[in-house]
Amino acid sequence: MIPLRDYRPSGTIPYMTLLLIIANGLVFLYQQFLGSQVVATPFGRVTKEELFILTYGLRPYEFLNGADLWPAGPEPIWIGLFTSMFLHGGIAHILGNMLYLWIFGDNVEGAMGHFKFLIFYLVCGAIAALAQVAISTKSTTPIIGASGAIAGVLGAYLMLFPYSRILTLVFFFFFIRLVALPAMLILGLWFIYQLLLAPTGLGPGGGVAFFAHIGGFLAGALLVYIFKKSSVEVQLFRRRYY
Repeated sequence: MIPLRDYRPSGTIPYMTLLLIIANGLVFLYQQFLGSQVVATPFGRVTKEELFILTYGLRPYEFLNGADLWPAGPEPIWIGLFTSMFLHGGIAHILGNMLYLWIFGDNVEGAMGHFKFLIFYLVCGAIAALAQVAISTKSTTPIIGASGAIAGVLGAYLMLFPYSRILTLVFFFFFIRLVALPAMLILGLWFIYQLLLAPTGLGPGGGVAFFAHIGGFLAGALLVYIFKKSSVEVQLFRRRYY
C-alpha cells in the first residue's frame, strides 16, 4: 500500500513542512554532486559523497564512546543526531520519506503551529536515532535519513486523526486499485511492518534502521500531547471521518 494524499485540510500553509522538504532535497542534490568525485584516502579510493555521509551521519560507536572516527566530523559529536536526518542513501529513500512528510506533515504542523512542529520533528528524529544507537552500540556504519523524524510525525497523526481517510494505491499481484482507507489502518499496518522486520534489520533496499522508525513513532505518539495546541483534541477514541 502506498499512501498518496489525505482528505483533511491543514487549515494553514505548512511552511515548516515545505522548508524541511526543500532542505532535504537540497542536501540530496549536493550529495549527488559529490558522488561523481573520487578521492584517494588512507583506506582506499572513495567518493566525496561517501566521505560526506561518514562525516555527518550518526555512527553509534563514535557517538557512545565520544571517539571522532575518521573522517573527522562536526564537534560536539552529538550534532550528528541532527545532521544525519538530512542525509539519504538514494533516490527511492528520499522520495519515500518526502512523500510521507508531505502527506502527513501539514496536518500535524497545523495542529501544533509552525515553530513547535519544527522542534517536535527534530526531537522525534533525535529520539529515533538514539533508539537505533541503543541496539547497535558497536556499529561504525552511519545512520542516515529523515525516516525516524517522519515516523514521529506519523505517530502524532495517528493520535490526532486516526479516522482521517487516506487515498492509497493498493496492489497485490495483478490487483491494483485506488482506495480511501482510514489513517488508523495505514499507519497501524506500517508500524506492525516495522515491528516484524526490526529483528532482521533488512528491508527492500538493504539495511534499514527499523528501531529508529519504532522509536520515532512511539515518541511522536506520546509527545503530541505536549506539542499540540491546547484547542486541538486527540481523537484516537472519537470516531470521526474527514
